[in-house]
Amino acid sequence: MKKSIMRYKGYTAQPEYSAEDRIFYGTILGISDAVDFQSDSAKDLEDEFHKAVDDYLEFCAEIGKEPQKEYNGLFNVRIPPELHKEVAVFAQMEGVTLNKAVEQAIRAMVNR
Repeated sequence: MKKSIMRYKGYTAQPEYSAEDRIFYGTILGISDAVDFQSDSAKDLEDEFHKAVDDYLEFCAEIGKEPQKEYNGLFNVRIPPELHKEVAVFAQMEGVTLNKAVEQAIRAMVNR
């Protein structure tokens, strides 16, 4: 099942619905700050997302903070030793580095 994604000014959110609270809501993804938004109707949720992004950018400007978390391309991944061996052997057979093999696997996952 493909999930709904909202995008605005380079920011992304995945809207959800709470049956208990009877609201639609979301959180801006990919930033270190917690920025939420909500609406009683699905129709107005995208407007609330846009307002949340605009408010976040305005707030960051007011306090002199650089908005949005920066990514440097480095992160630690913990996997079982046997999987580590399998991917290392696979990378060697493909004639690529372990990093390149992992990059290709991640790219295939996010582009599916």
